[in-house]
Order: sequence, then structure tokens, then C-alpha cells
Amino acid sequence: MTKTKEFRPKGYHTVTHALVVDDAAKALEFYAKALGAKERMRAPGPGGSILHAEFDIGDSVIMISDEFPMGGLKSPKSLGGSSAAVWLYVPDVDAAIKRAVAAGAKVTQEVQDMFWGDRSGSIEDPFGHHWSIATHTDDLTPEEMEKAREAAMRDFPPRSA
Repeated sequence: MTKTKEFRPKGYHTVTHALVVDDAAKALEFYAKALGAKERMRAPGPGGSILHAEFDIGDSVIMISDEFPMGGLKSPKSLGGSSAAVWLYVPDVDAAIKRAVAAGAKVTQEVQDMFWGDRSGSIEDPFGHHWSIATHTDDLTPEEMEKAREAAMRDFPPRSA
């Protein structure tokens, strides 16, 4: 075994998202069909579960596993929702959202042009995870972005206390 001087494995970024789902094998199939994911590896767990798997989307790695409640790992379905989302940049957000919906995702925010220079929309996958999918369309200066944000917020409902 050769010792490495790298603090992370080759091909990984500093932050890597990990998803916990109620059926990792089906989730891997869904992500391949809906988002073009390519499975890297799969480590079986007890009873046919998936202890750990990894897939690539573009230049990023996402880890995934089945639920292991005894270790504190529960899916959004078990928790009754999710407090996190995955942000995914793609070349064509409209096509990506349509593909995800055709594979079984539910649209939670229609695709639209956003004030920060992206065209984006959001989905919930069949496993309860939220994905914001975007295509960057405009490089804005901080001043342009602030002006656009102020205009967008005028029509935004106030946050309830």
C-alpha cells in the first residue's frame, strides 16, 4: 500500500453530498434514468440492502445508502421531509426537468429565469430528496444582481413570523 499526501481521494471534491433513501437499488436506477447518473461502485449491506454506493453526475460524486436507523441514517420519507437539497447545474434545465419528471420526479418549482442569472426549477425525487436544477444563463455584476433581486423581492410574499 502506498501512502498518499492527498487529503481526499482522486476524483472527489472537498464537499461530497450523501443521500439516504428507502431503496438505494431503485434510487440508483432512478438517478441513472432521470439525471444521467453513472454508478461507480456498490457495497452490499445486510439483507440485500446497500451499505454504500457512489454515482457520478457530471464532474461530481454523490454517495448513497439505504436507511440504517440504528446508525441514525433515515430517509426523508421516514423523517417526514428533508431540510436539504442538491443543486445541479446542467446544459439544458428544461430538458433535464422533463427527463426527471418522465422518470418519476415531481416538480416543486416550475422552470423560470432567476434574478441571479440562472434558469432553474426544482423537483422532488421518488425518495423524498429535493433537487434544484439550473442552467447558468447570464453573468451579472453585483450591482445588476442586487437591482434584479430588489425587483424580484417586491412581489415576494413576506415571511410569516
